[in-house]
Amino acid sequence: MLQSAFYAHSAEFAMRALSCLGCLLLLASANAVAGPVYKWKDSHGVTQYSETPPAGKKFETREQARTPQAAASAETPAAPVPEQCSTARANLALLEGSGQVMQDTNGDGKADTALTAEQRSAQKGLAEAAIKAYCPVE
Repeated sequence: MLQSAFYAHSAEFAMRALSCLGCLLLLASANAVAGPVYKWKDSHGVTQYSETPPAGKKFETREQARTPQAAASAETPAAPVPEQCSTARANLALLEGSGQVMQDTNGDGKADTALTAEQRSAQKGLAEAAIKAYCPVE
């Protein structure tokens, strides 16, 4: 048990370190791709934006922000929450069981309709995808 607890902490530390490294690389690369953006109106009067200037048309040049603050403000994906993993595993176990699975179809918070075999199969696929997304690789 002690070994598995140590392994879990080591794996968690490694995942966090890799996540931090990835964020740092993302911030560093954001400055490399920032460049001018060209704005003009096409023949239909619609405003267009491009990384290359239009041929034979009047255009404005706009610079993208090259500051680390602009790159840092980009939304970063949230770390998986342990409850999401346990919920996904519980859902899959329920769907793989032989009992009837009910769902709330009218939004009152009470299960009122049984899943069909087709719906159950689709929900299994969603539960498996949630496990891949929210549960650490073992």
